Amino acid sequence: MVRDYRTGNGGNFHSIGRRQALALLAAFAIPRKTFASAPTRIAAIDWAMLETLVALGVMPVAATELVQFRKDAVEPVLDPSVADLGLRGSPNLELLRLLRPDLILISPFYLRFEASFRAIAPILSLPFYNRGEPPYQKAVDAVSALARELGLEERGRAVVTEQAALLEQTRLSLERFASRPTYLVNIGDARHVRVFGADSMFGDILGRLGLPNAWADRSRYTFAAPVPIENLAAEPEARIVIISDIPVEARNGLKNSIIWQSLPPVRAGRVLMLGNINPYGGISAAARFARLFKAAMLSSGEMP
Repeated sequence: MVRDYRTGNGGNFHSIGRRQALALLAAFAIPRKTFASAPTRIAAIDWAMLETLVALGVMPVAATELVQFRKDAVEPVLDPSVADLGLRGSPNLELLRLLRPDLILISPFYLRFEASFRAIAPILSLPFYNRGEPPYQKAVDAVSALARELGLEERGRAVVTEQAALLEQTRLSLERFASRPTYLVNIGDARHVRVFGADSMFGDILGRLGLPNAWADRSRYTFAAPVPIENLAAEPEARIVIISDIPVEARNGLKNSIIWQSLPPVRAGRVLMLGNINPYGGISAAARFARLFKAAMLSSGEMP
């Protein structure tokens, strides 16, 4: 965890649009807060940190890629008043400065921006995803750490307790399906998938629900889906769970793909579809996956 309360001036800034500038007029009337009290004007650059903040009942003043977040993550629901800071990989620092946050939430992925963020407001950086490491406990720890920062310890404990109860109830309801391994995938195109191992949020939750993961390798977090579809034939008795929408250009390709149609799980009808879930999410993504996976399994008609 990186926690830094230094403030100052500086940073390289991107220009802002007319509509964004108009939306900021009210911000200038809000004085900068000191840290005599818990931060209240919070900006979330990292999506997992954004989920964590909203889970604690706090809506940020700003976050990144809101159109994409609402599409890809779906949950939690964000207020229309949240300002959009642009791309996660290139946040609009000028807009961020004008919004006058008293805390900026990031993760270690934003190391190169830390100096610029510190010039605007204190930062809190928490880890979620480290190569080869299951992320769920880090997401739980992030709830507690952020709750302490904001003086919301009681709410933080409630969130952690509710999450544990959800996973336990889901595990008990899926016990009868635990003998069959599961592939968790995003469809990239008609010939490639992204497969989630135990070092992903989805794979970590799958294991905590007591179901074996058919993919024993690490997750490959690359821009393109790197795994050829034929690799899903390695576990013929597995089920395939497709997470998030299939790209339009891949839909017809899959229907006409001899390789896809010849996979034993596909031939046997053991393919489940889940709605969009943030693959790089935190506590909310974990809960959403557990709920959607449970609903899909219980309605699948699959015989244990």
